[in-house]
Amino acid sequence: MSRRRAAHGRDEGTVTAFVVVVAAAFVMFGGLILDAGGALADKTTAMGIAQEAARAGAQQLDLTTYRSTGTVRLLPDEAAGAARAYLAQAGATGAVTIVDNTVNVAVTVTHHNQLLGIVGLDTLTVTGTGSAHPAPPAAGAAP
Repeated sequence: MSRRRAAHGRDEGTVTAFVVVVAAAFVMFGGLILDAGGALADKTTAMGIAQEAARAGAQQLDLTTYRSTGTVRLLPDEAAGAARAYLAQAGATGAVTIVDNTVNVAVTVTHHNQLLGIVGLDTLTVTGTGSAHPAPPAAGAAP
């Protein structure tokens, strides 16, 4: 049985620097797509929670004023409390402000990256905002 001699100058089985760089670039690009998509989904969730919390707050009306004058007005402390209660129920953190009969809510969510953590980018912080104000009742509704 004879043995084949290795030919000099052949690069069978070797990995070139180009292949390593291209493979790393593909992994990073895939990580960017995966983690950016996840962050976008988390932002959409944060926006939904913020909007629903604002709506919960905007339902806290001063019924005495409405019944006597027909003016739709918020009870600011109750509105802020209802919005915060919604945030707590949803397991979210955020800020609630009441300005000019409008409930504003900002929710912050931390997205934990799956692949971008390889290069030290472990998390992305995304924020969603929502606002709501009380609307007058529909025509024909009893006060």
